[in-house]
Amino acid sequence: MSIYQGDLFKRKRTGGKTHPHRSKRAFEVGRHASETAIGQPEVLTVRGRGGGRRLRLAKARYANVSNGSGKVTRAEVTSLIDNPANPSYRRRGVITRGAIVETGLGRARVTSTPGSDGVLNAILIQPRRAER
Repeated sequence: MSIYQGDLFKRKRTGGKTHPHRSKRAFEVGRHASETAIGQPEVLTVRGRGGGRRLRLAKARYANVSNGSGKVTRAEVTSLIDNPANPSYRRRGVITRGAIVETGLGRARVTSTPGSDGVLNAILIQPRRAER
């Protein structure tokens, strides 16, 4: 079944039924979510409206982690700690914007949308303590 983004089959503001005056169009088509996971890096290229290309991150191993004062370091993502967007995403290990991941530098919050941007950017929220 296709993903439909149009509003021909929604209800009216009054609660009444709308009667579509035409059929579905190609520009109203949608796609399944990317659902980025941790693993060997895998980037998908998707054609967008107007012929442009968009990158979708299917799997990621590294993240660009900012310490909040301007320094950005590439760090390996080891695990997903929490995903407040959806409890199911936390159980399945899906990374979205706002997810908390464990990296080599410490815990970081994802600030990019990996399913739309094709890159995993994060900001450090809890640095790893130095081992003695």
